[in-house]
Amino acid sequence: MSLCQVYPASGGLVRDVLNFIDCQTLTLGANGYQAMASPGSATSQMLTGLLTLFVALFGYRMLFGRTPEVRDGLLALVKVGIVLTLATNWPAYRTLAYNVVLQGPAQLAASIGSGADIPGANSGLVARLDNADAMLSTLAGLGAGSVARPATSPFGTLTTNDPGAPADPVFTGFDAWAIGLARLAFLVGSIGAFAGVRFIAALLLALGPLFVAFLLFEGARGMFVGWLRVLAGAVLGAAFIGVVLGIELALLEPWLIDLIGRRYTNQGIGGIPTQLLAIALVFDLALLAVIVAAGRVTAGLGLAFPAAQGIFARTAELARSPSQGFSASTPGRLAEHSRSRALVVADAVAAVQRREGNAMPGGAIRNVSGPPISTRRHQAITAGSEALGQSARRRTTTRVSASASRRDRAS
Repeated sequence: MSLCQVYPASGGLVRDVLNFIDCQTLTLGANGYQAMASPGSATSQMLTGLLTLFVALFGYRMLFGRTPEVRDGLLALVKVGIVLTLATNWPAYRTLAYNVVLQGPAQLAASIGSGADIPGANSGLVARLDNADAMLSTLAGLGAGSVARPATSPFGTLTTNDPGAPADPVFTGFDAWAIGLARLAFLVGSIGAFAGVRFIAALLLALGPLFVAFLLFEGARGMFVGWLRVLAGAVLGAAFIGVVLGIELALLEPWLIDLIGRRYTNQGIGGIPTQLLAIALVFDLALLAVIVAAGRVTAGLGLAFPAAQGIFARTAELARSPSQGFSASTPGRLAEHSRSRALVVADAVAAVQRREGNAMPGGAIRNVSGPPISTRRHQAITAGSEALGQSARRRTTTRVSASASRRDRAS
């Protein structure tokens, strides 16, 4: 026999169905996890294989000379510890994941709605939803009645287009349909929204050991992050649904009480059932919107340490071998690349000056803009400190060509 039984005919429909859904999600999340994590199961054997592969790959890197740093070894131990704790230890998993996902939304909705005095924020939301459904059922049994249209008024005879005339139904007999459709929309919104987020959370909690194992490898870590995102979205979605349904109750409860009172005094409510249907449909769309919003909010969830690990590893690699190839994607490597080119140009200029015989006694090199400096210090001068082509010695005598000398003797 199933652990969760429901008998809708014995009590309120909303209360019985929501209690059944809650019981099923709790049972599915707990029993499903224990079945997945039990020794000998397929998931347990897969986890053992992945751990063995992770340790083997780590050992092979050491054999090929890639000795891990303290940070890398500590990060590997942390990952293995997290996987073993969440995938094999039910008490730890229940505290960290199960209770947070299945019990956290009620506490979060109570914290949000208590300050705004939203109905059912602290407790009793299910009972009040069931009471609203009972009032809709009662109103459907009473019907919309008929509205006696007055023949005259202080402004004359009322016509169909007069603003003071009672609202007409969309078509004849639609009021009776509208009350039933409003109840249907209310039930679908209140039960369907809760059922969707709760069943998603329960299924993901049951598959927790499978997704936690993906944390070990960089290529499969996206599966673990996606699992966390959907769980966080289910928590926020359930909390948002509770708040929105409380707001809907704050609108519908006094309205339904007034309408039922008017029907018991044989007053017609023609046209109002259509408004009830519109309100129920609007809140159904609002429930769908908050579920989508919760999913979009948690879509940005990610783990920071894999990115940080890659950055740290690349920085350490550049520090160990600064002469590697350069890439314009890293600002630090651009600066190193520019500095290396400047040193190369400076060395070339010094070599040209030495070849031209510009060296002075004692191993010094002439500097046009100041006193001589040593050859060793010249290595640190950046390119462009001395204009090219002006390093030659200035002539102190006037050069006279042979043709000019013959012309002077002839004269």
